[in-house]
Amino acid sequence: MSHKLIGAAAVILDSEGRVLLVKHSYGKNNWDLPGGKAEKDESAQETAKREVLEETGLEVTVGQLTGIYYDPGYDMHHFVFLSNNDHNQQPQPSSPEILECRYCSIDDLPKPISDFTYKRIQEALDKDRQHLFHVIGPRQWIE
Repeated sequence: MSHKLIGAAAVILDSEGRVLLVKHSYGKNNWDLPGGKAEKDESAQETAKREVLEETGLEVTVGQLTGIYYDPGYDMHHFVFLSNNDHNQQPQPSSPEILECRYCSIDDLPKPISDFTYKRIQEALDKDRQHLFHVIGPRQWIE
């Protein structure tokens, strides 16, 4: 029996409206939203919260769902939630998978970054978003 893959990521803004990104220590050493794959018996919201804690050390409150992205290449659904850093903690890389984490200006996102990450951020910040469900293609890299 095959199981569908679920992933979840968090869009976390600071008081200046910058978005928290993490830099991976593998692959292209790319920047991404904190997030990852769901574990057994875990909801997408719980995944987002756990992955943020594992990658950045932040205890966040998971808020509004801003998108569900289906990747037919992996038969995977990615959920994205706005999340709040309620205690105003400083993010710190908390996993060997993460080289760096910092708040970045939306107008000047660090590279390399995938079009998928860029799209998820833009759609999370779009107050007038009409559609939550999107089908995505293979990643394109903005380098």
